[in-house]
Amino acid sequence: MNTAAFADTPTTRCAYYRRTCGLPAGIHPDIGRIVIKAGLVGGITMPAALGQRVRDDLLHKRFTLGPIIAHVRAHRWTYLVRPDLPNDIRLAPALLHLNVSIVPFGSEIALPSPADGPAHRQWVIPPRDTFRPSGLTIIAAVQACAPREPLR
Repeated sequence: MNTAAFADTPTTRCAYYRRTCGLPAGIHPDIGRIVIKAGLVGGITMPAALGQRVRDDLLHKRFTLGPIIAHVRAHRWTYLVRPDLPNDIRLAPALLHLNVSIVPFGSEIALPSPADGPAHRQWVIPPRDTFRPSGLTIIAAVQACAPREPLR
C-alpha cells in the first residue's frame, strides 16, 4: 500500500481498505480505530517468529501472500485470510499449543491506521487488492513450520 497515494487520515485509509482492498472496514466509534469484523474476512494470529517462518516458507514455495498485520508491541502477526476453515474442534488444541488462534466470527480485527502510529500495528504485507489466501493454506503452513516446542 502506498500511503502517499491518499491523504493519510483514518477516514481516507478506511475508504482505501474498502474500495481497493475489499475489506469491510469501519472506524470504531468509541476509539477511532479502523477495524473489520471477522466474517467475510478471517484472521489467524500467531507469534511473530512463527509468522515469519510461515511467510518465508510460503514465499519459498511460491504461494501468493495476502495481507499480514504485525502487532508490534505484542510481537504477534495476523494473517488476513478467506474464512474457509472448518469448524473443527480437533484443530483448536493443536493451534492453542502453538499459541495460534483463529479470530472468532464477529470479532474485531484492528487494521493499521494513521491514528495508531507504527508502534501499534503495521503491515508486514499490505493489502493491494481483494486477494486473501485460504485459511487452510495458512494453517497447513503453520503446522509445517511449527517448532517442536510451543512459541510464547
